[in-house]
Amino acid sequence: MAARVFAVAPWPATSPEITFMARQHDAAKFLFFWKVNGMDLILWRHADAQDGSPDMQRALTGKGVEQAQRMAAWLNAHLPKSTRVLSSPAVRAYQTADALERKYETIPQIAPGADAVHVLAAAGWPDAKGCVLVVGHQPTLGEAASLLLFGEARPLSIKKAGLLWLTNRVRGDHPQTVLKGAMTVELL
Repeated sequence: MAARVFAVAPWPATSPEITFMARQHDAAKFLFFWKVNGMDLILWRHADAQDGSPDMQRALTGKGVEQAQRMAAWLNAHLPKSTRVLSSPAVRAYQTADALERKYETIPQIAPGADAVHVLAAAGWPDAKGCVLVVGHQPTLGEAASLLLFGEARPLSIKKAGLLWLTNRVRGDHPQTVLKGAMTVELL
């Protein structure tokens, strides 16, 4: 099944990003659509991790474990029970997801170095119903949020263990991505 291409902001028809996305996702050139199902997407950056290599094996520090537990407690108080949780296969990401004490899927497409479009496709944006929580990495999560909010993957930093909560809606005939919330451990 081909991934769907989406647009969240007007782009000029000559944009190389559009051409690239259309080719990469087997969609008709310059054909974009948006089906709004009331999806919530939460992008949660992994907590503080040890330095070193190999990168995929870096574990959370003691501070990171505490950050993950504090944010997980906040999330569990606010997430629907039916939330689908996706984690990068990197140790620091799935240790962060473990703090939720919920079932989650490990998804290779959101490993370190993934691109924003693949992360959004793995989450099912914008077609998935309900709430999807992605536990991943910078700069990818920030780029995914930027793509949805501004129409292009710009640098947007998310603090360690911090998150952005996005949703979609239609106003008139215009699909919109809405920043529903942002949270960091320091604000808890």
